[in-house]
Amino acid sequence: MFTKSAIPLLFNRHAPHLDPNSYIAAAQVFPMRLNSHVAEDLIDWSNTPQDPMFQLAIPQPAMLGPTDLQKMMAALQKELPKTDLQQIAEEIRKKLNPHPANQKTENVPRLRGEEMPGMQHKYRETVLFFPSEGQFCHAFCTYCFRWAQFTSVGSSQTFKSNNGEQLRDYISSMPQVRDVLFTGGDPMVMPARILASYIDPLISNGAPSHLETIRIGSKSLAWWPYKYTTDADAKEILGIFERVVKSGRQLAFQAHFSHPRELEHPAAQEAIRQIRMTGAQIRGQAPLIRHVNDSSQVWRNMWNLQAKLGIVPYYMFVERDTGASHYWNVPLDRAHRIFSEAYSGLAGTARTVRGPSMSASPGKVGILGVENVRGETVFVLKFWQARDPSWVGRVFFAKYDAKATWLSDLEPAFGEAEFFYEPRYKELTTLMKDGSSGQLLNSISP
Repeated sequence: MFTKSAIPLLFNRHAPHLDPNSYIAAAQVFPMRLNSHVAEDLIDWSNTPQDPMFQLAIPQPAMLGPTDLQKMMAALQKELPKTDLQQIAEEIRKKLNPHPANQKTENVPRLRGEEMPGMQHKYRETVLFFPSEGQFCHAFCTYCFRWAQFTSVGSSQTFKSNNGEQLRDYISSMPQVRDVLFTGGDPMVMPARILASYIDPLISNGAPSHLETIRIGSKSLAWWPYKYTTDADAKEILGIFERVVKSGRQLAFQAHFSHPRELEHPAAQEAIRQIRMTGAQIRGQAPLIRHVNDSSQVWRNMWNLQAKLGIVPYYMFVERDTGASHYWNVPLDRAHRIFSEAYSGLAGTARTVRGPSMSASPGKVGILGVENVRGETVFVLKFWQARDPSWVGRVFFAKYDAKATWLSDLEPAFGEAEFFYEPRYKELTTLMKDGSSGQLLNSISP
């Protein structure tokens, strides 16, 4: 496993043309972790620093503003104590919105007045669970919107729980909940016996009958496909997936693929085959990231390959407003054009994908296009998922802004004072902060 301390070794071995010092400075602020599969099989070192996998796996100097980069490099040059370096890093991180979309204040549910740690319940039908043993990944993505969990600020940013019974009890009390999403970090860093301890109570006798789908959000098929082929507990992992399917529920594997190269590796394709043989369904999703996949041809190739391998193309996300978003984000107008151009080159079997989608505080907001309406150029937007289910499917309009990269950058069109959902959103968030989230979501009729 390679971390920031391995940068000089990696660069000396693979990329002597790069100065490691600025990369070491960036890795003081942003987390870095990569394994032999990423370092040896995915990164094209001959094309660094432009190589998309290099950009994806190793913190880039430009992720820091010029002043912050110079400050950190100067501190390293002076060989300041580790505690001083950590303090400088913390000061920089605080400016980078380490906790986007108000997840900690608006999404954490309660049961009988007690807060449910390690859970989020933003949408009526879906509960998110963050297992304590899944708080890291096989490798870290430099754009990750949960980057703060992997730094020293993690103690105040991390969601985690090791209480599988509490998860089962909460879902049992919420008959509107139809699926649970295990996320992290990455739940697939866990050994089979730990994963089973969380999943088995949800599919065995006494499990909530209204729970139809168990989802697993994971980058493991890209970062470490051997989890499902040659690791010591690979067969046990696949056996867990089979048990879910045999219980009459769906095992939906939410695979994070950022670039076609991750799918092209033979190990990844064999892992995909093994998972599909269990009866599980694999869906592909990723954000649109500048320097990595901001090309319609890249997405077209990736979605077509996913369809060929039996993966359902699911979502193209917009990079969230956190961390080094200034380095990674793509303007919404360009994001829509990239999506549309890629979509036009897909067969019908791959046109299951939706996007570009902003996972903002009110919900998942899709960009349908840019149009001229009543003499005004506007973004056409639509809720694909929402805190209030009555918003789902609603189309609304925002003033066109060529520089906008996130929902908060947009203003209502046609002289409106606010977007249609804002009054209700304020009401909902107030109730959630008061601890009424679960009961509130459960009371909203389908």
